[in-house]
Amino acid sequence: MQISVQSTGGLEKRMQVELPAEDVEREVDQELTKISRTARLNGFRPGKAPMKVVRQQFGERVRAQVVDDLLRSSFVNAVSQQNLRPAGDPRIEGVSAAKGEGLRYAAVFEVLPQVELKQVEGLEVERSQAEVTEADIDAMVETLRKQRPDWVEVARGAQVGDRATVDFDGRINGVAFEGGKGENMPILVGSNRMLQEFEHGIVGAAAGESRAVTLTFRDDYHFKQVAGKTAEYSIRVLKVEEPRLPELDEAFFKSFGVEQGGLEALRRDVSDNMRREMEGVVRARLKTQILSRLLAENPVELPRTLVENQIQQLQIDTARRMGARDVSQIPPREQFEEAARRRVALGLLVSEIIRRESIKVDRARVDFQVAELVAGHEQPREMARAYMENAQAMHQIETQVLEDQVVDWLIARAKITDKPTTFGEVMHIDVRQPTPGSAPRLATNSTET
Repeated sequence: MQISVQSTGGLEKRMQVELPAEDVEREVDQELTKISRTARLNGFRPGKAPMKVVRQQFGERVRAQVVDDLLRSSFVNAVSQQNLRPAGDPRIEGVSAAKGEGLRYAAVFEVLPQVELKQVEGLEVERSQAEVTEADIDAMVETLRKQRPDWVEVARGAQVGDRATVDFDGRINGVAFEGGKGENMPILVGSNRMLQEFEHGIVGAAAGESRAVTLTFRDDYHFKQVAGKTAEYSIRVLKVEEPRLPELDEAFFKSFGVEQGGLEALRRDVSDNMRREMEGVVRARLKTQILSRLLAENPVELPRTLVENQIQQLQIDTARRMGARDVSQIPPREQFEEAARRRVALGLLVSEIIRRESIKVDRARVDFQVAELVAGHEQPREMARAYMENAQAMHQIETQVLEDQVVDWLIARAKITDKPTTFGEVMHIDVRQPTPGSAPRLATNSTET
């Protein structure tokens, strides 16, 4: 096999490959021989057809398959001989495989850059230090009470924050449409779970009152059949309830999984969860900082192939989360380019640290990660086994664990400045004005509409 390589700019290479005619013909003959042993051709018993006839019948198809196989295998062998590390699949050009002339082609591809780690030790980062105080716990318990209000029926008109139970009937040009009718539907006024105009139309209405509301669906509304259209709703309010904070009693404690110990046990669980979540936030921010510093101190040339692949993956992931139903709803690539470049660069740097420092994946951490993933499942053992038997899933978990190990390695060698702060500042919440979103995750035995 003859190989010649030239650089065409940046990380791109153009590799010319030529295989001798005898190598190609030998592969073709071997494949035809295999076929001749079982071939069923008219006028001949199975496996008894002359090679000339077999060649006439299958020769072109076999040659095409052999050329395709040799393209793949010879490319792999060629880059290995040249000590090249392709960043992605090659673009094959100028394929020539005429009988008696061998196989010639050009492969155009990008290679992974030579990563030079200039500074990985002594990276300067800042770490938040805070304690969970009794006042923080008091505020969080109040937040939990706000998340589980008792709903008390009132005779007045509905206000923002109330729960109104309604019947409604929506029509477009006088015609009913799918999803436009509801009965005995509880709506949290001001939550924006329904269209804003719909919720605003309920404000001020008491039980027994009816309201007419006209609204226009956005052009990009997720139900295409009503997108951009104007609907008229007839709404009848059946009941209005206001939220009242529940008593700190046994029923309340049990709703958060506290079976014994009352308020003291609840506060202990809340405190433990707050500390655990705060530690997670501090760790996540420290990880972001250390990787940003690593990137700033170690610039690396990026293969366009990897960046484009990462952009496409981010587009697909975002579209899936948005519930996109067709290609037209996929977000534009431009908004993902910066994030994609960062991911690719960090991937190359982390991989080089793993290689240079011979970091091996910590199996105990992998097992712990799997256990965390299946902890809330009804059959955790079976779910864990399913993960273990899924090569792709395990590769993703191991990759994440390795990245965390590299982060630990960097943090152990970093210059860390500890910054005294408070729980509320770390979690970006105002402990004097607790909000539902600031509550820690606790075991729960009930749900609330």
